[in-house]
Amino acid sequence: MLHKAIQVRLYPTQNQQIQVVATFGCARCWWNSGLNKSIEVYKTTRKRLGCFRLNTLFLDFKKSDGSAWLDECYSQFLSANALTLTAAYNFF
Repeated sequence: MLHKAIQVRLYPTQNQQIQVVATFGCARCWWNSGLNKSIEVYKTTRKRLGCFRLNTLFLDFKKSDGSAWLDECYSQFLSANALTLTAAYNFF
């Protein structure tokens, strides 16, 4: 079987660059907050948070006063981030 590699370079516009930076910033903030919450819950109850529970906590986190800027990025990206966090925390 012959495999071919294709190398692609993307040149985003200024608006797309801003959107990518904002999305990764939101994901990083949510990852750190979700990880903190997972650690707290495990220390107190010795149980792990599932992806559904993390997404529910995210809605509460998003409704808090200082987190209105999280509306700038796509919710699917943050939901996938919660799924990845759950898998990483469970395998750790």
